[in-house]
Amino acid sequence: MPPAIKYTYKLVLILFLTVSPDSLMAQNFSFEFYDGTFNFELDKTTDIAIPEELSRETVAGFYAAMESGRYQPLMDRLLNYKEKYGLNDWIYYQLVRKTAQQISPKADNYHRYTLYKWFLMAKSGYDTRLGIAKDRLIFYIRNDENINDIPFFMEDGRKYMCLNVHDYGYPDLTSESMIPLGIPVPGAKNSFSYKVTRMPDFKPETYTQKDISFQYGQKSYHFQVKLNNAVEGIFANYPGVDFETYFNIPLSKETYGSLIPLLKKNVNGMSQKKGVDYLMRFTRYAFLYENDENNFGREKRLSPEQTLLSRYSDCDDRAALFFYLVREIYDLPMIALMYPTHISMAVQFDKPTGKSILYNGARYSVCEATPQKEDLKVGQIAADFKNVAYDIVYQYKPLGRSGKNSIN
Repeated sequence: MPPAIKYTYKLVLILFLTVSPDSLMAQNFSFEFYDGTFNFELDKTTDIAIPEELSRETVAGFYAAMESGRYQPLMDRLLNYKEKYGLNDWIYYQLVRKTAQQISPKADNYHRYTLYKWFLMAKSGYDTRLGIAKDRLIFYIRNDENINDIPFFMEDGRKYMCLNVHDYGYPDLTSESMIPLGIPVPGAKNSFSYKVTRMPDFKPETYTQKDISFQYGQKSYHFQVKLNNAVEGIFANYPGVDFETYFNIPLSKETYGSLIPLLKKNVNGMSQKKGVDYLMRFTRYAFLYENDENNFGREKRLSPEQTLLSRYSDCDDRAALFFYLVREIYDLPMIALMYPTHISMAVQFDKPTGKSILYNGARYSVCEATPQKEDLKVGQIAADFKNVAYDIVYQYKPLGRSGKNSIN
């Protein structure tokens, strides 16, 4: 170990051995976390001050102090909460972020806030890394999934994704020299997943109601959908995940209950194709269109619930919402067609309609969920895309038909 780091370790330990008993009293924290309240105590031995200058010695000293402190009760509290509420990794990370924010507000000392996040995630068992690029403290976590819009680096065949690039305005970290901080954390070996297969429960009183309407045939349909603005916070910094992960993000409980039963009621008595046509036109015409560059200033995929929340949405967002509605109401096989500037869906019926697409031995009928120049029916392809090459980026096969859901 370098002499400077040894000196920092000894200095921190001496400080903790010389503090008075009164200073070791725990501080209580409490904050709302979706449907529940998270309470925890921070022992004074884990209330670590760090110098403003960022260095390897700063980080090593923080870790040594935390290791010497009484941090386990907080870890037990976090992990018990994660298990009790069945939190996916990404949702659990939101809990860790809020906990770190309570201990050390981001605006007061960003490096200290990041170090608490890193320590808590590492002690939760996740394989994490830290690095210094210029004056930035970069936080990475091991991930085995296909993420396409955030920086990463490889180490011994393992991929580490950057968890905090958004805090620095999405710089091109690949062009910067990074100093890795090799601080091993025993037991931190698990890969992190961005899959959100279960939305947290929110308090019913935190929902608002949004009126959504569209015209189908000669009839107007009106919906009063319950939505929660906390969903925006969950996905504020969510990266560009693969289509299997993206398409399978569910709705929250209250939103689902305010929309899906009514859609099922409205398509009851329709043929399967007409019902899918109804869902296609709902997704196409009940929401205003705007591309992501104009809407957000960058590419951003919205989950189905975000699309319901947002004033504007684009083709990615509508494809995901349409997929979710068809899966929940009819559970039919589907494929996603990716063009250079567009994405569309196609559905497998008992008998194909219009110009069908042959894929893996089955025929799928295109269902365009995004407004086009023409009023497209099921099985019709927009004129702008009839002669454009596409890739199949996702294939969904219901469990009863294939034995598993699959991606290609």
